[in-house]
Amino acid sequence: MKAYQRKLDIRNGCVDLSHGSGGRAMAQLISGLFHEAFGNEWLARGNDQSAFDVGAGRMVMTTDGYVVSPLFFPGGNIGSLAVHGTVNDIAMAGAKPLYLSASFIIEEGFRFADLKAIAESMGEAARDAGVHIITGDTKVVERGKADGLFISTSAVGVVPDGLDLSAENARVSDRVLISGTLGDHGVAIMSKRQNLAFETEIVSDSAALNGLVAKMVEAGGAGIRLMRDPTRGGLAATLNEIAQQSGLGFHLQEEAIPVKPGVAAACELLGLDPLHVANEGKLVAIVAPEIAGAVLAAMRQHPLGRDAADIGEAVADDHHFVQMATRFGGGRIVDWLSGEQLPRIC
Repeated sequence: MKAYQRKLDIRNGCVDLSHGSGGRAMAQLISGLFHEAFGNEWLARGNDQSAFDVGAGRMVMTTDGYVVSPLFFPGGNIGSLAVHGTVNDIAMAGAKPLYLSASFIIEEGFRFADLKAIAESMGEAARDAGVHIITGDTKVVERGKADGLFISTSAVGVVPDGLDLSAENARVSDRVLISGTLGDHGVAIMSKRQNLAFETEIVSDSAALNGLVAKMVEAGGAGIRLMRDPTRGGLAATLNEIAQQSGLGFHLQEEAIPVKPGVAAACELLGLDPLHVANEGKLVAIVAPEIAGAVLAAMRQHPLGRDAADIGEAVADDHHFVQMATRFGGGRIVDWLSGEQLPRIC
């Protein structure tokens, strides 16, 4: 006879230490909340690991941790962000993401209702991206030992044969393409944290980019030198990192860089530069000049790339500077160190 198990009180209940003890309460949490949100054939087997088949090509793997505050923000929450960010790390290799793992560190007293909403958004984000969350782990810590909820994720994917995206592939005269407007995610997080209200709500750009990347690879193939998602530190940190790794410099055109008016106004109010603000649904690509037009056209045909722009070029520079010509003439050095003191936003 099967032992009776009381259902989770999702509306009014909270996580307690027993939900991380390895006993019946933990099994109830995993089966009654996480399995329902992520449900797939791998999780249903109930093993401590999952075996899976992969297709032809080279395997890629990534891992990441998410400690965002607040946990819920305009356009998403820590759950959808964890899926999008991890999928995007795989996609930046030109790879097809396949499977994810997720580890949850939950603070005692965390509301079941919030945990359910976060888990459901993770499941929805994974399904939309065409990936499966097939294994994971849950730990519960005492009150005050975590900021509500931390999520760690890992993912694997497959890169097609003949595709090798790396900063060392960049060449002088390569074009710099950006998939859309900058700073949306970072400003959405900071406005929520600081209780700032704007005439138009600023929404995070958090999204899985693997579909956009597939269209770009189809259009540009090996002419795509590398791709990166400009998360922490924004476009400035990303291009400075690429400059150091490639041994090149970059010249950007300020007027070509897309920034929404509301984001630009918020950055001015907060004393920030949109180039240093985090993004979670954008990518920057360095591509050969002869295929830049075709790749840009393919990006603009995808919903996540309709605001894509060609914003500059790679140049020979022994100092590996990223420089921006302003719309008023003259220019400035885009310094990645200036973003180090920004508050935690991803």
